[in-house]
Formats: sequence, structure tokens, C-alpha cells
Amino acid sequence: MAIICPGITGPDSFAPGMLAFLDCQAQMLGSQGYQVLAAPASPVSLLITGMITLLIALMGYRMLLGQTPTLRDGVITVVKIGLVLALATNWTAYQILIYDVIFRSPAEFAAAIGGPAGLPGSTGGLAAHLDGVDQGLKALAIQGVGSPPPGPNGLPLMPNVAPPPFMQFDAFALGISRVSFLTGAIASFATVRIIAGLLLALGPLFLAFLLFDGTRGLFEGWLRALLGAALAALAISVVLGFELAVLEPWVGDLAARRETGLDIMGAPGQLLAATTVFAIALFAVSLAIGRVAFSLRLPSLHRPVLAISQSTTSLASTGSPALSPQGLTARTIEDRSRAQIVADAVALSQRRETGSVTAQTFPGASPSATFSIAARNDSGSLHLAPYSSTSRRTQLRTSARANQRDRNR
Repeated sequence: MAIICPGITGPDSFAPGMLAFLDCQAQMLGSQGYQVLAAPASPVSLLITGMITLLIALMGYRMLLGQTPTLRDGVITVVKIGLVLALATNWTAYQILIYDVIFRSPAEFAAAIGGPAGLPGSTGGLAAHLDGVDQGLKALAIQGVGSPPPGPNGLPLMPNVAPPPFMQFDAFALGISRVSFLTGAIASFATVRIIAGLLLALGPLFLAFLLFDGTRGLFEGWLRALLGAALAALAISVVLGFELAVLEPWVGDLAARRETGLDIMGAPGQLLAATTVFAIALFAVSLAIGRVAFSLRLPSLHRPVLAISQSTTSLASTGSPALSPQGLTARTIEDRSRAQIVADAVALSQRRETGSVTAQTFPGASPSATFSIAARNDSGSLHLAPYSSTSRRTQLRTSARANQRDRNR
């Protein structure tokens, strides 16, 4: 049965009433929405059942086609199915592992961080502190800035402040300061709460996308958005604590001056600047935290790429003809370009031809000492060119009869 969240009771409790309603409604959206989607007869439950069936069927077809899954693939598949079933169909596990982490942990971290720093509202009662500043700004707007005290000659003393940009600027600045303060605080809080509630309600749907590699990006995006909402709620609580630390004593002092009949000339413009600065800071901090959250990268579940073994690599680096075609086939083909494949094939063919010629010409030569084709020089001695040099002949071939004819001349 759905719980009816309390609404705003009156203008004197706008800030706490609005924050309480938003928090209650977001939590109700996350919990009730999840339970509706995780029901056995819901469309999402049927989708999860169909996706699991399809995943198992695809594995069976792969086995029929000769692609037997490894132990690693089987374990990963079982873990994914178990994780999806545990979180997408069981509210207790989902509440402990995800729901409470997103909704409860930001307040706990804010208390741990802001408590020692003495930030107002970090240990609880943030809505009450916001309401106190709101009531103070409202009282200042009602009372106005006041008039300067009279001087010795009976004329009012001119305060040492800059003149306002236009008439009635002080009343305008006090009113806009209150609006800016409430808008920045409530809008930032409402944004992260509504996002978190909506994403938590759609949890069973996005958890099902973890099963397949093609839809895994949707699950990662959902997880990043949830993490961003939780971190943004923490950052907003800290920034609001800074704002309250500045405005609470300041507004209290200004209200006390007005109670005693003193003027607050020049303060409305300063209040407007301060509330505007903190409203911009809330927006900027939310963007920065969102950027940090979206840098999350889950580890790949694919099989690691296999490379050539260490022994084959060492043989290839020395240029040995003992490099077999089976060594090349161990390297993954999809990560190599066609030009690299052709170049490796040509190099392997040259090593084979050179090795066969060496074996026929120099039967006692070791495989690592590869030589090119032998040639005789003018003195009749045998000249051996190393393999690193060119394999072309440096001298013309001469027969024994031609050598004898040349000596008789």
C-alpha cells in the first residue's frame, strides 16, 4: 500500500515542507516502482526470463557449432545470471545493496566529513537550518533596510556605501536574495532525489541489460548515473553547509540590527551576491561530481587476447628458420591488419627458402647461423655472406673450364 507523503502545510514552513515532500516522494518512487516491475507477472520479469532463456540457447548453439565455452566463460555467465536474478527479483537484496546505499549513504558521509568541520546541518536538521535563514530573509524583506540615524544638524547621516543602481533596489535585492537562496537549495536537492528515485525504480530493467555484451553499456550508464546522484547529494549537502555557515550568523546579525532600529544600508546587494554565488557553486559542484561518476569503467568480461608464446617470439627476433606456421596462428588475427598478415607470410616464406638452401649447401651449419648463397672469388676461396647482408650475388658465376682458359692466356 502506497504511503501518502505530507505536503507543504503553509508559507511559514515552505523549505522544510518542500524538502520533506521531495525526499518522501523520491523514496516512494524508488521502492514502489521497483516492486511493481519486479513482480512475477510484470513485463520486466517476463523480459528477464526471456533474456536468460536466449542467453542459454545461444550458448547451446555455440556448442553445437564447435565453439565449446571455456571454464571462464561458463563461470562469468553463471555469475551474471545469479546477480540479475538476485537483484532484479529480490527487494531485500536490492534494498541493502543499492537502495540504501544511494539514499542513506550521502547523509552518513556528509556527517562524517562536515561534522568535524562544524558545518551547520551536516549532522542532521539541514531543513531546519535552511528554514531559519529563509525566515530571517523574509523578516528583513518586511522590515526593509531602515533609515540612517539623524546627524548633529538634524539631517540624516549618509552611510558610507555605494548608491543603489536604481530606486527601490534594496527591497528588490532582499526579495531576490530569498528567492535565489531557496531556488538553489531546493532545486539541487530535488534534482538528485528525483533522478535517484527514477533510476532505482527502473532497476530491474537495467539489471537485465547486464546479461549481453551488446546491452551492457546501458547497465553501465545506469550504474554511473546512480553513483553520480549519490555523490551529488553528498556534495550538495557540503555546499549547503558552507552557505549556512556564511548566511546564518550574517542574517541573524542583520535581523538583530533591524530589531533595535538600526539600518542595514548596503547589505541587500551583498546578500544578493552571496546567494547568487552559492547557487552557481551548487550547479558547478553537481556537474563536477557527475563528471567524476561518469568516468567509471567496469572491467571487460571478454576473454583476454592471446599473444605468441615467449619462445616463439624469441625465435622470431633472432630470425631463426625454426619458426613454424603454428606459432603464427597462435596470434589473434582480428587485431592485425591485412598488410601485417601479408608481411608475416612473406617473411616466413623467405626464412623457409633460406633455411632449405643453407641445409643443402652447408649440411653441418647450425640453424641459428644462417648464410646466403655461397660464391667463389678470384682466388678460389669460398666467401660466405651473412644473412643480414643482401642475398644477391656480388660476383658472376664462372665454370672450371673458364678459369683454366683464363690462366692459359
